Amino acid sequence: YGFINTCLKSLVVEKYGEETWEKLRLQAGVQDSFLTFEVYKDEITMQLVNKACKILGVPADMVLREFGEYFFEFCKRSGYDHMLRTLGGNLYEFIENLDALHSYLSLSYQAILFLFVFPQEMNAPSFRVEKNEDGSMHLHYYSDRRGLCHIVPGIIGAAALDFFNIEISMEIVNQTEEEERTGKKEHIVFLVTQNPDFEKAKNTIRDRGSSVCPVKKSHWKTIRGIITLGKGKLLRGFDPVYPKNLWIDTKTFCNGLPFHMVFDKELRVKQAGVSIQKIVPGLQTMGICLDHYFSIVHPEVPFTISSIQKFINSQFVFQTRREMMPESWKHRPMLELRGQMIWMESLQCMLYLCSPLLRTLHELEERQMHIADIAPHDVTRDLILLNQQRLAEMELSNQLERKKEELRILSKHLEEEKKKTEALLYAMLPQHVANQLKEGKRVEAGEFKECTILFSDVVTFTNICAECEPIQIVLMLNSMYLRFDRLTTVHDVYKVETIGDAYMVVGGVPVPVPTHAERVANFALGMIIAAKGVQNPVSGNPIQIRVGIHTGPVLAGVVGEKMPRYCLFGDTVNIASRMESHGVPSKIHLSSSAYQCLKYKNFEMTERGEIEVKGKGKMHTYFLVRNKTATENEIMGRP
Repeated sequence: YGFINTCLKSLVVEKYGEETWEKLRLQAGVQDSFLTFEVYKDEITMQLVNKACKILGVPADMVLREFGEYFFEFCKRSGYDHMLRTLGGNLYEFIENLDALHSYLSLSYQAILFLFVFPQEMNAPSFRVEKNEDGSMHLHYYSDRRGLCHIVPGIIGAAALDFFNIEISMEIVNQTEEEERTGKKEHIVFLVTQNPDFEKAKNTIRDRGSSVCPVKKSHWKTIRGIITLGKGKLLRGFDPVYPKNLWIDTKTFCNGLPFHMVFDKELRVKQAGVSIQKIVPGLQTMGICLDHYFSIVHPEVPFTISSIQKFINSQFVFQTRREMMPESWKHRPMLELRGQMIWMESLQCMLYLCSPLLRTLHELEERQMHIADIAPHDVTRDLILLNQQRLAEMELSNQLERKKEELRILSKHLEEEKKKTEALLYAMLPQHVANQLKEGKRVEAGEFKECTILFSDVVTFTNICAECEPIQIVLMLNSMYLRFDRLTTVHDVYKVETIGDAYMVVGGVPVPVPTHAERVANFALGMIIAAKGVQNPVSGNPIQIRVGIHTGPVLAGVVGEKMPRYCLFGDTVNIASRMESHGVPSKIHLSSSAYQCLKYKNFEMTERGEIEVKGKGKMHTYFLVRNKTATENEIMGRP
């Protein structure tokens, strides 16, 4: 189930970060999120574990143990804390009742199992615990899945420390493939011992006195210290009293416990409840062999008294054999019984106290049974009705979880599209201007006291257009503008617009910077180099461009509502344009103000002298030759 994979993701994200999880899931080839009650293939979990070992450089047993510890905490946070704490008063009882918890959750959640969550057709692991004389325990672990045994010490160790305040160590003392059980299972035997150093540390803290670190008395110790029975006898020393005779007749017993069976060592039926006789008519013939009519579903043991005694603390699930049912009943689903085995030493017989294993009203109807067939005191009645409601709630929860996942994916796609839209918008307008427009605000025009403007155009562009196909012109300009656009990023200048073959950039607008002239100058040098890589479609030679630069004040603002543009206004724009139009092919033409800004900035410049500029009269201008300190690769932004 997705619950396991979600836990594994949570562990990686919490301890190693989102980036590690993203790398892990991509290498494992799995999705980013999992639905809690959705069934996923075991290979997904194993693939995640294997990739985690490689990426983190940690052995598999350590990864699984850490996962086991984290999984215990994850289960507690997911609402299983109270259920787990009530399993037993000590670690032995806790482990002994794990199979019972599996059985309950299987019934309640349709095979959503606690420790190792697997699909319904796959069996949960089974646990059997034995006490040793020295206080240690042998924990027997049976599982269909090989290689996952190292999760067990993580889970059991975390439970021991959290619930019982003891630190344990677990080591594998035997590892076999269990032949005795139906279907080969991995059988691991752990030796469980309590850490003496941890106990010693606890005693030391206790001996220091309550003023240093008081040890809180447990709830049950307090009660046992004050509640007495009879003449001062403590409750924990209670001994039951049994009657000399059993005050119940056979008929009442079989009616009161309609689902029970008694059988001897040879599996011969000695007694059976009335409801089970009704469902399995063959049981009305006393002395028949039980294994002829039933098979053991859980635990997976051979149908013998010795095997049953070995797992007597487990809950047993029996299933009726189809071939022994009446012909008219064989189309029905087979009935399963779930209950407890009790060995009666004096009679040398086994008592099986059970109830029908039914989850919903639909299952009850399929077997043509009724609520009346179940004893009024049997909680199976309530469980069927409650579970009917619970399954509806779970289905609703699943639908909500799927919708949530769909919304998450849609939100992710929407965010990606939003980023694309913003990138396109920021390519057309300055970012702060675009943000103001998005918020519906009016963008006020701004005055910039000093900036540097550049214009460029292609030499003999009119002649080229006259001799070429339109598509050739488009391809030539696109090739050139792609190179120029990259240079705007390299030198951090703002591209204002392109009109035909004219290209306009500005430094110091919309964000004022003191190095505006140097940035535009380096950009211009890069343009001259980049133009050499663009071919003239007429001659086949590299194209030539003219570049003009001027420094001065401007007014900048957004004009228009449809296709809004960020435009520059002022005489500075006109002069920069004149510098370009009065320039020389493959040279960078500077005004005197631009020259003054670059004069002491490690640029080599030559004087052109006075020229007549249309609309401006005589102007003293210069040519920019090169940057004395920057290499061509640095100018072009190459590595």
